[in-house]
Amino acid sequence: MSPMPKSGRMSAAAVALALSLTAIEAPAQEATRSAPADFTAMVEEKLPAVVGIRSTGPSPQTSAGGMPGMPPGMPGMPPGFDDFFGDQMPRQPQGPMRSQGSGFIISADGYVVTNNHVVADAEQVQVVLDDEREYDAEVIGTDPATDIALLKIDAEEDLPTVEWGSSDDLKIGQWVVAIGNPFGLGGTVTAGIVSARSRDINSGPYDDFIQTDAAINSGNSGGPLFNAPGEVVGVNTAIFSPSGGNVGIGFAVPSAVAQRIVEDLREDGSVERGWLGVQIQSIDDALAEALDLADTTGVLVSDATAGGPAAEAGLQAGDVIVSVAGEDVSDPRGLTFAVADLPVGEPVAVTYLRDGERQEAEVTLGERPDMGMSTDPAAPEQDALPDGPTIGVAIQPVTPQLRSEMGLPSDLEGLAVASVDPESPAAEAGLRQGDVIVQAAGQPVPDVAALREAAAAAEEEGEPLLLRIYRDGGYAFRAVTFPENAAD
Repeated sequence: MSPMPKSGRMSAAAVALALSLTAIEAPAQEATRSAPADFTAMVEEKLPAVVGIRSTGPSPQTSAGGMPGMPPGMPGMPPGFDDFFGDQMPRQPQGPMRSQGSGFIISADGYVVTNNHVVADAEQVQVVLDDEREYDAEVIGTDPATDIALLKIDAEEDLPTVEWGSSDDLKIGQWVVAIGNPFGLGGTVTAGIVSARSRDINSGPYDDFIQTDAAINSGNSGGPLFNAPGEVVGVNTAIFSPSGGNVGIGFAVPSAVAQRIVEDLREDGSVERGWLGVQIQSIDDALAEALDLADTTGVLVSDATAGGPAAEAGLQAGDVIVSVAGEDVSDPRGLTFAVADLPVGEPVAVTYLRDGERQEAEVTLGERPDMGMSTDPAAPEQDALPDGPTIGVAIQPVTPQLRSEMGLPSDLEGLAVASVDPESPAAEAGLRQGDVIVQAAGQPVPDVAALREAAAAAEEEGEPLLLRIYRDGGYAFRAVTFPENAAD
Protein backbone atom coordinates (compact mmCIF):
# COMPACT_ATOMS: atom_id res chain seq x y z
CA MET A 1 0.00 0.00 0.00
CA SER A 2 1.38 3.37 -0.88
CA PRO A 3 1.40 6.02 1.85
CA MET A 4 0.28 8.75 -0.45
CA PRO A 5 -2.51 11.25 -0.73
CA LYS A 6 -4.49 12.14 -3.80
CA SER A 7 -4.15 10.84 -7.01
CA GLY A 8 28.04 14.83 -3.26
CA ARG A 9 29.29 16.53 -4.00
CA MET A 10 30.76 16.42 -7.45
CA SER A 11 34.08 17.04 -9.15
CA ALA A 12 34.39 20.11 -11.37
CA ALA A 13 33.29 18.20 -14.45
CA ALA A 14 31.01 15.20 -14.69
CA VAL A 15 32.47 12.11 -16.33
CA ALA A 16 29.87 10.26 -18.39
CA LEU A 17 30.60 6.58 -18.76
CA ALA A 18 28.14 4.40 -20.64
CA LEU A 19 28.47 0.95 -19.15
CA SER A 20 26.52 -2.17 -19.89
CA LEU A 21 26.22 -5.55 -18.30
CA THR A 22 26.39 -8.67 -20.43
CA ALA A 23 25.98 -12.40 -20.18
CA ILE A 24 23.67 -12.42 -17.18
CA GLU A 25 21.63 -15.56 -17.48
CA ALA A 26 18.21 -16.02 -15.91
CA PRO A 27 15.80 -18.95 -15.78
CA ALA A 28 13.04 -18.90 -18.33
CA GLN A 29 9.93 -17.24 -16.93
CA GLU A 30 7.01 -15.33 -18.34
CA ALA A 31 8.17 -12.53 -20.62
CA THR A 32 7.46 -9.63 -18.32
CA ARG A 33 9.27 -11.26 -15.40
CA SER A 34 12.37 -12.81 -17.00
CA ALA A 35 15.76 -11.19 -17.58
CA PRO A 36 17.15 -10.96 -21.12
CA ALA A 37 20.45 -12.59 -22.07
CA ASP A 38 21.95 -9.23 -21.14
CA PHE A 39 20.75 -5.69 -20.50
CA THR A 40 22.57 -3.91 -23.33
CA ALA A 41 19.51 -3.03 -25.40
CA MET A 42 17.57 -1.71 -22.43
CA VAL A 43 20.54 0.28 -21.11
CA GLU A 44 21.27 1.85 -24.50
CA GLU A 45 17.67 3.02 -24.68
CA LYS A 46 17.31 4.30 -21.11
CA LEU A 47 20.78 5.65 -20.32
CA PRO A 48 20.27 9.03 -22.07
CA ALA A 49 17.38 9.83 -19.71
CA VAL A 50 19.45 9.27 -16.54
CA VAL A 51 21.17 12.43 -15.31
CA GLY A 52 23.66 13.68 -12.77
CA ILE A 53 22.62 16.31 -10.24
CA ARG A 54 24.94 19.03 -8.90
CA SER A 55 23.78 21.17 -6.03
CA THR A 56 25.50 24.08 -4.32
CA GLY A 57 24.48 25.26 -0.88
CA PRO A 58 25.69 27.38 1.99
CA SER A 59 28.96 26.59 3.70
CA PRO A 60 28.56 23.81 6.28
CA GLN A 61 29.10 24.86 9.87
CA THR A 62 30.79 21.63 10.82
CA SER A 63 32.39 18.81 8.90
CA ALA A 64 30.52 15.55 8.59
CA GLY A 65 31.63 12.66 10.69
CA GLY A 66 32.24 9.08 9.72
CA MET A 67 34.14 7.78 6.73
CA PRO A 68 36.02 10.44 4.70
CA GLY A 69 33.93 11.58 1.78
CA MET A 70 30.70 10.29 3.29
CA PRO A 71 28.21 12.55 5.07
CA PRO A 72 25.98 11.54 7.96
CA GLY A 73 22.81 9.64 7.08
CA MET A 74 19.46 11.24 6.43
CA PRO A 75 17.60 12.49 9.51
CA GLY A 76 15.96 9.61 11.30
CA MET A 77 18.19 6.93 9.82
CA PRO A 78 19.29 4.27 12.31
CA PRO A 79 23.01 3.47 12.62
CA GLY A 80 24.44 1.79 9.52
CA PHE A 81 22.08 3.45 7.07
CA ASP A 82 23.59 6.03 4.72
CA ASP A 83 22.42 8.03 1.77
CA PHE A 84 24.57 8.12 -1.35
CA PHE A 85 25.23 11.85 -1.27
CA GLY A 86 28.90 11.57 -2.22
CA ASP A 87 31.78 13.98 -1.66
CA GLN A 88 34.27 14.20 -4.49
CA MET A 89 36.11 17.32 -3.31
CA PRO A 90 38.05 18.14 -0.16
CA ARG A 91 36.07 20.03 2.45
CA GLN A 92 36.37 23.79 2.24
CA PRO A 93 35.08 25.09 5.57
CA GLN A 94 34.66 28.65 4.28
CA GLY A 95 33.38 27.77 0.82
CA PRO A 96 30.00 26.61 -0.47
CA MET A 97 28.86 23.03 -0.10
CA ARG A 98 28.96 21.25 -3.47
CA SER A 99 27.12 17.98 -3.66
CA GLN A 100 26.05 15.40 -6.19
CA GLY A 101 23.38 12.86 -6.89
CA SER A 102 21.43 11.23 -9.69
CA GLY A 103 18.05 11.66 -11.33
CA PHE A 104 15.95 10.74 -14.34
CA ILE A 105 13.86 12.62 -16.90
CA ILE A 106 10.16 11.78 -16.96
CA SER A 107 8.92 14.23 -19.60
CA ALA A 108 10.27 15.57 -22.88
CA ASP A 109 9.84 19.14 -21.61
CA GLY A 110 12.34 18.59 -18.81
CA TYR A 111 10.80 17.34 -15.56
CA VAL A 112 13.43 15.45 -13.54
CA VAL A 113 12.94 13.19 -10.50
CA THR A 114 15.57 12.89 -7.77
CA ASN A 115 15.82 12.61 -3.97
CA ASN A 116 14.93 15.46 -1.67
CA HIS A 117 18.21 15.11 0.24
CA VAL A 118 20.14 15.68 -3.00
CA VAL A 119 18.76 19.20 -3.37
CA ALA A 120 17.73 20.11 0.19
CA ASP A 121 18.90 23.63 1.13
CA ALA A 122 20.59 24.05 -2.26
CA GLU A 123 21.03 27.58 -3.59
CA GLN A 124 21.80 26.33 -7.11
CA VAL A 125 20.96 23.03 -8.79
CA GLN A 126 22.33 21.83 -12.14
CA VAL A 127 21.35 18.81 -14.20
CA VAL A 128 24.04 17.10 -16.29
CA LEU A 129 22.78 14.97 -19.18
CA ASP A 130 24.45 11.80 -20.41
CA ASP A 131 25.86 13.75 -23.39
CA GLU A 132 27.43 16.23 -20.91
CA ARG A 133 25.04 19.10 -21.61
CA GLU A 134 24.37 21.08 -18.43
CA TYR A 135 21.25 22.97 -17.42
CA ASP A 136 20.28 25.05 -14.42
CA ALA A 137 17.30 23.45 -12.70
CA GLU A 138 14.32 24.83 -10.83
CA VAL A 139 13.14 22.90 -7.78
CA ILE A 140 9.42 22.48 -8.41
CA GLY A 141 8.74 20.81 -5.09
CA THR A 142 10.08 18.40 -2.50
CA ASP A 143 8.63 15.84 -0.12
CA PRO A 144 11.02 15.14 2.77
CA ALA A 145 8.71 12.46 4.18
CA THR A 146 9.40 10.16 1.22
CA ASP A 147 12.66 11.84 0.10
CA ILE A 148 11.35 12.67 -3.38
CA ALA A 149 12.01 15.92 -5.28
CA LEU A 150 10.89 17.20 -8.68
CA LEU A 151 13.09 19.50 -10.79
CA LYS A 152 12.51 21.30 -14.11
CA ILE A 153 15.04 22.18 -16.79
CA ASP A 154 14.49 24.10 -20.02
CA ALA A 155 16.18 22.55 -23.06
CA GLU A 156 16.17 23.64 -26.69
CA GLU A 157 14.63 20.37 -27.83
CA ASP A 158 12.66 17.42 -26.57
CA LEU A 159 14.58 15.34 -24.06
CA PRO A 160 14.81 11.54 -23.75
CA THR A 161 12.54 10.09 -21.09
CA VAL A 162 11.85 6.98 -19.05
CA GLU A 163 8.49 5.49 -18.13
CA TRP A 164 7.14 4.43 -14.76
CA GLY A 165 6.53 0.75 -14.13
CA SER A 166 4.53 -1.03 -11.44
CA SER A 167 6.44 -1.69 -8.24
CA ASP A 168 3.37 -3.53 -6.99
CA ASP A 169 4.11 -6.24 -9.55
CA LEU A 170 7.69 -6.79 -8.40
CA LYS A 171 8.51 -10.19 -6.98
CA ILE A 172 11.36 -11.12 -4.68
CA GLY A 173 14.17 -12.57 -6.80
CA GLN A 174 13.26 -10.57 -9.90
CA TRP A 175 16.07 -8.80 -11.80
CA VAL A 176 16.49 -5.04 -11.42
CA VAL A 177 19.03 -2.58 -12.86
CA ALA A 178 20.34 0.60 -11.24
CA ILE A 179 21.77 3.44 -13.34
CA GLY A 180 23.30 6.49 -11.71
CA ASN A 181 26.17 8.81 -10.98
CA PRO A 182 28.25 7.18 -8.21
CA PHE A 183 31.35 9.14 -7.23
CA GLY A 184 30.76 11.45 -10.20
CA LEU A 185 31.07 8.57 -12.67
CA GLY A 186 27.94 9.28 -14.69
CA GLY A 187 26.16 6.55 -16.58
CA THR A 188 27.19 3.70 -14.29
CA VAL A 189 25.07 0.56 -14.58
CA THR A 190 24.72 -2.27 -12.07
CA ALA A 191 22.30 -5.18 -11.80
CA GLY A 192 20.89 -7.31 -9.02
CA ILE A 193 17.66 -8.74 -7.73
CA VAL A 194 14.79 -7.63 -5.55
CA SER A 195 15.89 -8.83 -2.12
CA ALA A 196 12.74 -7.81 -0.22
CA ARG A 197 9.71 -5.57 -0.44
CA SER A 198 7.94 -3.18 1.93
CA ARG A 199 11.01 -2.69 4.09
CA ASP A 200 10.64 -0.40 7.11
CA ILE A 201 14.09 0.98 8.02
CA ASN A 202 12.78 3.39 10.68
CA SER A 203 13.64 6.53 8.72
CA GLY A 204 10.09 7.85 8.86
CA PRO A 205 6.39 6.99 9.07
CA TYR A 206 6.07 6.24 5.35
CA ASP A 207 8.86 3.67 4.97
CA ASP A 208 7.90 1.15 2.28
CA PHE A 209 11.22 0.44 0.54
CA ILE A 210 12.28 -2.03 -2.12
CA GLN A 211 15.47 -3.76 -0.97
CA THR A 212 17.99 -4.73 -3.66
CA ASP A 213 21.52 -6.09 -3.90
CA ALA A 214 22.27 -4.11 -7.07
CA ALA A 215 25.51 -2.22 -6.33
CA ILE A 216 24.71 1.38 -5.43
CA ASN A 217 27.11 3.84 -3.87
CA SER A 218 27.76 7.47 -3.00
CA GLY A 219 26.17 9.62 -5.72
CA ASN A 220 23.46 7.12 -6.72
CA SER A 221 20.82 8.98 -4.70
CA GLY A 222 17.79 9.81 -6.82
CA GLY A 223 18.71 7.50 -9.66
CA PRO A 224 16.25 5.04 -11.21
CA LEU A 225 15.85 1.37 -10.41
CA PHE A 226 14.61 -0.39 -13.55
CA ASN A 227 12.90 -3.71 -14.05
CA ALA A 228 14.18 -5.92 -16.88
CA PRO A 229 11.86 -4.39 -19.53
CA GLY A 230 13.25 -0.92 -18.69
CA GLU A 231 10.50 0.64 -16.59
CA VAL A 232 11.29 2.67 -13.47
CA VAL A 233 10.09 0.69 -10.46
CA GLY A 234 12.00 2.58 -7.78
CA VAL A 235 14.07 5.63 -6.84
CA ASN A 236 17.37 4.68 -5.21
CA THR A 237 17.49 6.38 -1.82
CA ALA A 238 19.51 4.68 0.93
CA ILE A 239 21.98 1.92 1.69
CA PHE A 240 22.83 -0.07 4.76
CA SER A 241 26.58 0.39 5.09
CA PRO A 242 28.57 -0.03 8.29
CA SER A 243 31.71 0.85 6.28
CA GLY A 244 30.28 3.61 4.06
CA GLY A 245 30.52 1.60 0.83
CA ASN A 246 28.25 -0.83 -0.98
CA VAL A 247 27.60 -4.09 0.88
CA GLY A 248 24.70 -5.28 -1.26
CA ILE A 249 21.87 -3.83 0.81
CA GLY A 250 20.25 -0.88 -0.93
CA PHE A 251 16.80 0.66 -0.68
CA ALA A 252 14.59 2.35 -3.26
CA VAL A 253 11.31 4.24 -2.93
CA PRO A 254 8.74 2.16 -4.87
CA SER A 255 7.32 3.69 -8.04
CA ALA A 256 3.82 3.26 -6.59
CA VAL A 257 4.84 5.84 -3.99
CA ALA A 258 7.19 8.03 -6.02
CA GLN A 259 4.90 8.43 -9.04
CA ARG A 260 2.02 9.73 -6.97
CA ILE A 261 4.29 12.09 -5.07
CA VAL A 262 5.69 13.43 -8.33
CA GLU A 263 2.20 13.99 -9.70
CA ASP A 264 1.30 16.03 -6.63
CA LEU A 265 4.52 18.04 -6.79
CA ARG A 266 4.01 18.74 -10.48
CA GLU A 267 0.44 19.87 -9.93
CA ASP A 268 0.69 21.72 -6.61
CA GLY A 269 4.37 21.98 -5.71
CA SER A 270 3.68 20.15 -2.44
CA VAL A 271 2.13 16.97 -1.03
CA GLU A 272 -1.04 16.99 1.02
CA ARG A 273 -1.65 14.11 3.43
CA GLY A 274 -4.59 13.25 5.61
CA TRP A 275 -3.96 13.64 9.35
CA LEU A 276 -5.86 12.24 12.32
CA GLY A 277 -3.86 14.08 14.96
CA VAL A 278 -2.99 11.09 17.12
CA GLN A 279 0.17 9.50 18.45
CA ILE A 280 -0.09 5.75 18.06
CA GLN A 281 1.67 2.52 18.94
CA SER A 282 1.35 -1.20 18.39
CA ILE A 283 -0.22 -3.51 20.96
CA ASP A 284 1.77 -6.36 22.48
CA ASP A 285 0.46 -9.15 24.68
CA ALA A 286 1.17 -7.27 27.91
CA LEU A 287 -0.67 -4.16 26.72
CA ALA A 288 -3.57 -6.27 25.47
CA GLU A 289 -3.88 -7.82 28.93
CA ALA A 290 -3.58 -4.48 30.69
CA LEU A 291 -6.24 -2.98 28.43
CA ASP A 292 -8.46 -6.08 28.71
CA LEU A 293 -8.38 -6.66 24.95
CA ALA A 294 -9.17 -9.99 23.33
CA ASP A 295 -6.04 -9.85 21.14
CA THR A 296 -3.34 -7.49 19.84
CA THR A 297 -5.27 -6.40 16.76
CA GLY A 298 -5.61 -2.65 16.28
CA VAL A 299 -3.63 0.50 17.00
CA LEU A 300 -3.39 2.06 20.45
CA VAL A 301 -3.84 5.83 20.73
CA SER A 302 -1.17 7.09 23.13
CA ASP A 303 -2.19 10.73 22.68
CA ALA A 304 -4.79 12.75 20.80
CA THR A 305 -3.46 16.18 19.85
CA ALA A 306 -5.48 18.91 21.53
CA GLY A 307 -7.60 20.63 18.90
CA GLY A 308 -6.69 17.98 16.31
CA PRO A 309 -9.21 16.09 14.15
CA ALA A 310 -9.36 12.99 16.35
CA ALA A 311 -9.65 14.90 19.62
CA GLU A 312 -12.36 17.10 18.17
CA ALA A 313 -14.29 13.95 17.22
CA GLY A 314 -13.99 12.56 20.75
CA LEU A 315 -11.07 10.14 20.51
CA GLN A 316 -8.68 10.05 23.45
CA ALA A 317 -5.59 8.32 24.79
CA GLY A 318 -6.26 4.65 25.50
CA ASP A 319 -8.65 4.13 22.58
CA VAL A 320 -7.80 1.33 20.15
CA ILE A 321 -8.45 2.13 16.48
CA VAL A 322 -9.51 -0.95 14.51
CA SER A 323 -10.68 0.51 11.18
CA VAL A 324 -10.63 3.72 9.13
CA ALA A 325 -13.02 4.42 6.26
CA GLY A 326 -14.22 0.82 6.44
CA GLU A 327 -10.73 -0.67 6.12
CA ASP A 328 -9.34 -2.73 8.99
CA VAL A 329 -6.04 -1.54 10.45
CA SER A 330 -3.85 -3.94 12.41
CA ASP A 331 -0.69 -1.93 13.11
CA PRO A 332 0.54 1.69 13.25
CA ARG A 333 2.14 1.52 9.81
CA GLY A 334 -1.09 0.41 8.20
CA LEU A 335 -3.04 3.17 9.92
CA THR A 336 -0.51 5.82 8.89
CA PHE A 337 -0.64 4.71 5.25
CA ALA A 338 -4.43 4.47 5.22
CA VAL A 339 -4.98 7.95 6.64
CA ALA A 340 -2.32 9.57 4.43
CA ASP A 341 -4.14 8.27 1.35
CA LEU A 342 -7.41 9.96 2.36
CA PRO A 343 -8.34 13.50 1.27
CA VAL A 344 -7.93 16.41 3.64
CA GLY A 345 -11.17 18.03 4.75
CA GLU A 346 -13.33 14.97 4.12
CA PRO A 347 -15.12 13.15 6.97
CA VAL A 348 -14.14 9.52 7.49
CA ALA A 349 -15.52 6.85 9.80
CA VAL A 350 -13.10 5.73 12.51
CA THR A 351 -14.03 2.62 14.49
CA TYR A 352 -12.36 2.15 17.85
CA LEU A 353 -12.56 0.25 21.13
CA ARG A 354 -12.96 2.02 24.47
CA ASP A 355 -13.36 0.10 27.72
CA GLY A 356 -14.14 -3.00 25.70
CA GLU A 357 -16.95 -1.39 23.71
CA ARG A 358 -16.86 -0.85 19.96
CA GLN A 359 -17.59 2.77 19.02
CA GLU A 360 -17.48 4.88 15.87
CA ALA A 361 -16.61 8.53 15.29
CA GLU A 362 -16.78 10.72 12.20
CA VAL A 363 -13.44 12.49 11.86
CA THR A 364 -12.80 15.33 9.43
CA LEU A 365 -9.17 14.85 8.45
CA GLY A 366 -6.72 17.71 8.70
CA GLU A 367 -3.49 18.21 6.77
CA ARG A 368 -0.44 16.57 8.27
CA PRO A 369 1.97 19.21 9.58
CA ASP A 370 5.66 19.16 8.74
CA MET A 371 7.47 16.50 10.68
CA GLY A 372 10.39 17.66 12.80
CA MET A 373 13.01 15.71 14.66
CA SER A 374 12.71 15.67 18.43
CA THR A 375 15.76 15.57 20.68
CA ASP A 376 16.31 13.37 23.68
CA PRO A 377 15.66 15.26 26.92
CA ALA A 378 18.37 15.36 29.50
CA ALA A 379 17.86 12.91 32.35
CA PRO A 380 17.31 14.33 35.83
CA GLU A 381 20.16 14.32 38.28
CA GLN A 382 20.17 11.21 40.45
CA ASP A 383 21.42 12.84 43.69
CA ALA A 384 19.24 12.13 46.72
CA LEU A 385 16.39 10.63 44.68
CA PRO A 386 13.74 8.75 46.60
CA ASP A 387 13.70 5.00 46.29
CA GLY A 388 11.53 3.85 43.44
CA PRO A 389 8.51 1.60 43.82
CA THR A 390 8.62 -2.11 43.22
CA ILE A 391 8.56 -1.78 39.43
CA GLY A 392 12.31 -0.98 39.50
CA VAL A 393 12.71 2.73 38.77
CA ALA A 394 14.17 5.69 40.64
CA ILE A 395 11.93 8.71 40.13
CA GLN A 396 11.19 12.25 41.21
CA PRO A 397 8.27 14.61 40.63
CA VAL A 398 8.48 17.00 37.69
CA THR A 399 9.23 20.46 39.12
CA PRO A 400 9.57 23.77 37.24
CA GLN A 401 13.36 23.48 37.49
CA LEU A 402 13.33 19.90 36.20
CA ARG A 403 10.94 20.92 33.43
CA SER A 404 13.45 23.54 32.30
CA GLU A 405 16.45 21.22 32.55
CA MET A 406 14.75 18.45 30.57
CA GLY A 407 13.05 20.72 28.03
CA LEU A 408 9.59 19.45 28.95
CA PRO A 409 6.27 21.14 28.09
CA SER A 410 5.23 23.73 30.65
CA ASP A 411 1.99 21.90 31.46
CA LEU A 412 3.48 18.39 31.78
CA GLU A 413 2.88 16.79 35.18
CA GLY A 414 4.18 13.46 36.41
CA LEU A 415 7.23 11.57 37.63
CA ALA A 416 10.61 11.72 35.87
CA VAL A 417 12.54 8.46 35.59
CA ALA A 418 16.12 8.98 36.78
CA SER A 419 17.27 5.38 36.46
CA VAL A 420 15.93 1.93 35.63
CA ASP A 421 17.11 -1.33 37.16
CA PRO A 422 18.12 -3.42 34.10
CA GLU A 423 16.70 -6.58 35.68
CA SER A 424 13.38 -5.02 36.72
CA PRO A 425 9.81 -5.26 35.41
CA ALA A 426 10.14 -1.62 34.28
CA ALA A 427 13.13 -2.47 32.10
CA GLU A 428 11.25 -5.43 30.62
CA ALA A 429 8.40 -3.06 29.77
CA GLY A 430 10.75 -0.68 27.96
CA LEU A 431 11.00 2.21 30.41
CA ARG A 432 14.23 4.17 30.28
CA GLN A 433 16.02 7.08 31.88
CA GLY A 434 14.45 10.41 30.91
CA ASP A 435 10.90 9.09 30.54
CA VAL A 436 8.15 10.92 32.40
CA ILE A 437 5.36 8.77 33.84
CA VAL A 438 2.15 10.78 33.52
CA GLN A 439 -0.47 8.13 34.35
CA ALA A 440 -0.64 4.78 36.12
CA ALA A 441 -3.71 2.57 35.71
CA GLY A 442 -5.43 5.46 33.97
CA GLN A 443 -4.90 7.93 36.81
CA PRO A 444 -2.50 10.88 37.17
CA VAL A 445 0.61 10.33 39.30
CA PRO A 446 1.40 13.64 41.01
CA ASP A 447 3.77 12.03 43.48
CA VAL A 448 5.71 8.86 44.27
CA ALA A 449 2.99 7.61 46.60
CA ALA A 450 0.45 7.57 43.77
CA LEU A 451 2.69 5.38 41.62
CA ARG A 452 3.49 3.05 44.51
CA GLU A 453 -0.22 2.70 45.26
CA ALA A 454 -1.04 1.86 41.63
CA ALA A 455 1.81 -0.65 41.44
CA ALA A 456 0.75 -2.34 44.67
CA ALA A 457 -2.84 -2.60 43.47
CA ALA A 458 -1.78 -4.16 40.17
CA GLU A 459 0.41 -6.70 41.97
CA GLU A 460 -2.39 -7.60 44.35
CA GLU A 461 -4.89 -8.06 41.53
CA GLY A 462 -2.42 -10.08 39.46
CA GLU A 463 -2.64 -7.71 36.51
CA PRO A 464 -0.07 -5.70 34.52
CA LEU A 465 0.36 -2.06 35.52
CA LEU A 466 -0.58 0.20 32.60
CA LEU A 467 1.64 3.28 32.43
CA ARG A 468 1.35 6.26 30.11
CA ILE A 469 4.68 7.97 29.55
CA TYR A 470 6.04 11.06 27.83
CA ARG A 471 9.22 10.52 25.77
CA ASP A 472 11.01 12.55 23.09
CA GLY A 473 8.10 14.91 22.52
CA GLY A 474 5.40 12.23 22.37
CA TYR A 475 3.33 9.85 24.45
CA ALA A 476 3.26 6.05 24.68
CA PHE A 477 1.80 3.29 26.82
CA ARG A 478 3.85 0.63 28.58
CA ALA A 479 2.54 -2.41 30.47
CA VAL A 480 4.64 -3.49 33.45
CA THR A 481 4.18 -7.19 34.17
CA PHE A 482 5.28 -8.29 37.62
CA PRO A 483 7.29 -11.54 37.90
CA GLU A 484 4.54 -13.50 39.61
CA ASN A 485 2.14 -12.45 36.80
CA ALA A 486 4.48 -13.21 33.91
CA ALA A 487 3.58 -16.02 31.57
CA ASP A 488 5.46 -19.29 32.07
